[in-house]
Amino acid sequence: MKTLTVRLPEALVAEIEGESRRRKLSKSDVVRERLSIKPHTRHRSSPTLDAIADLIGSVDGLPKDLSARKRKYLKSTRYGRDRSR
Repeated sequence: MKTLTVRLPEALVAEIEGESRRRKLSKSDVVRERLSIKPHTRHRSSPTLDAIADLIGSVDGLPKDLSARKRKYLKSTRYGRDRSR
């Protein structure tokens, strides 16, 4: 196996080190796995989604399809209309 040296952003290095510790693999193994995944099968969650993952599904009483039908929901609740000032 040949050696290749690359420079990576700090955030990516931290992500790889965290995954390495969590999975008890070497950093090289983690990087090799990531490089071997085909581009269309890679699933990277956004940092924003990771930040709010614990909140998803935590509010009761909202429609299950709210993200797809937000305009209809807001219109039905009269959001933005007839506000007293």
